[in-house]
Amino acid sequence: MGSGAELSNTEFPDDELRHEQEFIDGLYARVDVVRGDTETSVADALAQGDKPMQARLERDILVAERSGLLAALNAVDGSLCFGRIDLTSGASHHIGRIGLRADDAERTPILIDWRADVARPFYLATGHTPLGLRRRRHIGTDGRRVVSLHDEILDLADHERTGHEDPTGDAVLLAALNSARTGRMSDIVQTIQADQDRIIRAPHRGVLVVEGGPGTGKTAVALHRAAYLLYEHRELLARRAVLIVGPNPAFLGYIGEVLPSLGETGVLLATVGELFPGVRATATDTPEAAAVKGRAEMADVLARVVRDRQALPDPVIAVKHDREVLLLDDGLVNMAGERTRAAKLPHNVAREHFEGHILNTLTDMVAERIGTDPYDGTNLLDASDITQIRDELAENPEVWSAIDQLWPRLTPRRLVADFLAAPEGYLTDEDAAAVRRPITRAWTVADVPLLDEAAELLGEDDRVARARAERERETQVSYAQGVLDVSYASRTYEFEDKEEDDPEGSEVLSAHDIIDAERFAERHEEADHRSAAERAAADRTWAFGHIIVDEAQELSAMAWRLLMRRCPTRSMTLVGDPAQTAESAGVGSWSGILAPYVADRFEHTRLGVNYRTPAEIMEVAAAVVRAEDPDFEPPSSVRSTGVRPWVRATGDLPGAVAEAVRELTPSEGRLAVIAPRALHRSLAARLDGVTAGAEPDLTRTVVLLDPRQSKGLEFDSVLVVEPGRYGASDLYVALTRATQRLGILHRDPLPQALAEAPTA
Repeated sequence: MGSGAELSNTEFPDDELRHEQEFIDGLYARVDVVRGDTETSVADALAQGDKPMQARLERDILVAERSGLLAALNAVDGSLCFGRIDLTSGASHHIGRIGLRADDAERTPILIDWRADVARPFYLATGHTPLGLRRRRHIGTDGRRVVSLHDEILDLADHERTGHEDPTGDAVLLAALNSARTGRMSDIVQTIQADQDRIIRAPHRGVLVVEGGPGTGKTAVALHRAAYLLYEHRELLARRAVLIVGPNPAFLGYIGEVLPSLGETGVLLATVGELFPGVRATATDTPEAAAVKGRAEMADVLARVVRDRQALPDPVIAVKHDREVLLLDDGLVNMAGERTRAAKLPHNVAREHFEGHILNTLTDMVAERIGTDPYDGTNLLDASDITQIRDELAENPEVWSAIDQLWPRLTPRRLVADFLAAPEGYLTDEDAAAVRRPITRAWTVADVPLLDEAAELLGEDDRVARARAERERETQVSYAQGVLDVSYASRTYEFEDKEEDDPEGSEVLSAHDIIDAERFAERHEEADHRSAAERAAADRTWAFGHIIVDEAQELSAMAWRLLMRRCPTRSMTLVGDPAQTAESAGVGSWSGILAPYVADRFEHTRLGVNYRTPAEIMEVAAAVVRAEDPDFEPPSSVRSTGVRPWVRATGDLPGAVAEAVRELTPSEGRLAVIAPRALHRSLAARLDGVTAGAEPDLTRTVVLLDPRQSKGLEFDSVLVVEPGRYGASDLYVALTRATQRLGILHRDPLPQALAEAPTA
């Protein structure tokens, strides 16, 4: 299985390294073959051209599956295999990010996917509970080269040693925790801990809440759970897609490489502000406006706004028809409206019913005037006469003008924009003042759930779209029929010519004989080659197979209404930490979030070990929360660096920040300057190559963020500026982003909790 390259003893000082390198070379040789075969099969499938519908469907499925395999192979290249388990039975298995099989008759597994059951002891086995393992090996690689081995002996009766033993079993974990940050989250597939593994592999049903403080790995666990669910329930979730909701674009960019590194590419990552197709939230609300818009009561408010658009005449609407004037008063219109609302349909969908009621009302008026016998009061018109009157009214523009006034077609964007421009009468004076704004094309994150709610209330009158589609269909069928007619004519001439040479005649089949125009047109319909995730992003009504929400405690009640509509099965994983709730619209408690949808039928688990934040930093951060909640218990840190955070007062804040950045910037890794947004411009002016904005480049050595942008992120060093301007939750978040060193600069007075905290 070797690569053909000669391995020298200098390169590999012992047989264990040499053997693992030979195995890794064989794996990559197999990957290269599979990649080449897959590229060829995709190219061949796409080159097949026109085929019957069933064959085209099969082709599209093959292309989608093989394209996904290609993406997975490319994503894991360079980090394919990371472990090996040796069983007491004598068998051994290599563990990797994806599974691979040999090209033999038995399709023998040569690399086990980390999500397979047989790989689970790699994460759960201990000396007390070895789960049938003799040894667990962590394989460190740099690209396709093996650079280190770390062995854990789990069967104490086994005295065989390799020279790569890790006495504590923590070397790989600590190396990962102490490694320099890159500005992108890495997967933890090599270092998943037992408590994390149990959550990742939890059964796929209902709502699972994963609570964890800073550094507990809850985001990584959620992402690995997405990969695991896609592995276990591939057919369902690949078809319905998985949605991962993050707090901001910077966070989504930060986690964007994790799932591809695990061989999964068919997942939609989005913020709440991106979940209404065609809208991207770029404007910013005040905290007061976001809080008002996020309340659950806004659903009732918008329902009243829609109801008020279903108007009554003031006092009547006059409709001119055939030299007569027909009067629609509020009694007649109200009756038509009540009958329409009784159907309990969305506003735009219900309009068809309202149109019918109004046309019937006007028809009765005309019929009564022209068809009533003046002597006995009977109506002399028959059914065909009534139908003719109704048809004539339906062609009268004044009738449709009246209907548009009384029951207008509405769009979610126009409805919400008009409401926010004039919210008086629907909200208290204080709340109305908070949300009022001129009509604009810029939307905020808090507007998106309002747009989604409005879309639910309005529905979509698709009669025009259906009529257009039917016309296009008829055009395609007509064109196909023309092609077949030409084919038939050509066959006729050809047959006449052949008849002279073949008096007996022979049956000659053409396209006209074996297919009709409708089926012929179907063959030329364009196939939708988009992935499920791409189609889901463009479809507001898409029902996802599973939804994962990070920083779930921050979402408003209205945002939860939006997400619950996207997941009717309530198959969700929610991760967050109520102690880090910063948004004023955040629901803040798991029961408060979920009670309206699943009552108490959800599972709750907690991660209590802090892998990221050193104990010295965590002690300072915990003091901030304890100032408001004396019973607060932070997650316990597994590391102590011996370096305490420092606090400095300054009169020249920009200059002091520039000096501190020079001091804290690591030789490798990343530094975050976390400061109030109002200070960003002045600070950026003093920091070379550092810019501020809504979507910062986290791969730069130094990045400037506000506290809420830093949620879920981690850096080697962090400089917190003017902590007295933060709320307690924002400050707790900012203080817990560092993996190594923390500095605090201030000109304003410090919060009391920080002034008393143990610092350098």
